[in-house]
Amino acid sequence: MSAGSGRERRRLPLSLRRHPVPWERQRPTWREARPAVIAGALKRAQARPSGNWYVVGASRDVGGDRPLARTVAGQEVVVWRDAAGRPVAGPGICPHLGAPLRDSPVRCGTLVCHWHGLALDGGPFAGWEPFPAYDDGVLLWVRLDAVGGEAPLDAPVVPRRPDPARALTAVYTGMGVCEPEDVVANRLDPWHGAWFHPYSFVDLTVAGAPDGSGDGDGFTVDVSFKVAGRLVVPVRAVFTAPEPRTVVMRITEGEGVGSVVESHATPLGSDDRGRPRTAVVEAVVAASGRPGFALARGAAPLLRPLVRAAAGRLWRDDLAYAERRWSLRSTGRFPG
Repeated sequence: MSAGSGRERRRLPLSLRRHPVPWERQRPTWREARPAVIAGALKRAQARPSGNWYVVGASRDVGGDRPLARTVAGQEVVVWRDAAGRPVAGPGICPHLGAPLRDSPVRCGTLVCHWHGLALDGGPFAGWEPFPAYDDGVLLWVRLDAVGGEAPLDAPVVPRRPDPARALTAVYTGMGVCEPEDVVANRLDPWHGAWFHPYSFVDLTVAGAPDGSGDGDGFTVDVSFKVAGRLVVPVRAVFTAPEPRTVVMRITEGEGVGSVVESHATPLGSDDRGRPRTAVVEAVVAASGRPGFALARGAAPLLRPLVRAAAGRLWRDDLAYAERRWSLRSTGRFPG
């Protein structure tokens, strides 16, 4: 895909679709979306180390007078910041009589149990043992060795991304009845984009898919993001899976080169019907060399809800895709 000359990119990132193709007349992609290719990419992703790290939320979600509470693979977890602003994490069950620490306040960096006042500053105390926590500037991770069962890593596998201080960042969280592999498989199927999400993507072509050789194990996609009417922003993007529960879309040509969308899947545990539940935590880290982008970063508090809403619309569809995949897999009917 030609992204246009440097002068065109500097002047205006938009393009006009001169001969738009109706949805039903676009080129079918089902022959190219071979189940074996998607399954192979998923299998290779699952074989990569995670070091037992799980994404639990956005960095900016932690720092108030209440901890961030999550359930990861059935284990209650709380995360807060200590007096120095560092993230600390541990079990969400008070070791005294089992109070839910998610409902307890944080005072001067100490989590104080609201049942009997047991105070936790992030260090081991009274049978409460902390979990390793990591703040990458956009997302918060917790390491759960008993859950992951892998050799632990000192830090999570954080994808390369633009400097958050110079980027517009937004984090969306959604939940579905499926397993992390169903979310990852959805993201490793770029062929569905223009068919399943015509309100966002048009003119999608998968220019390259991995063959399992390990050299360039990513999906290269030429696609246009819809803006309004026939106005679009054409880009080239590459989808990769750096670890078992993460898929990264990175723009390599066109507007916003270097920007990433990271989709992280975190297992939550079973619902009251015994079905698995998974959280999708998606981080958008957008950057641009355009002078006006500084204004966009300045308006980040206003833009973040819009970015989250756009991600939410896509994930309403994609979680339905993942849920359908799990439902078929769990009953032996999945054809892939």
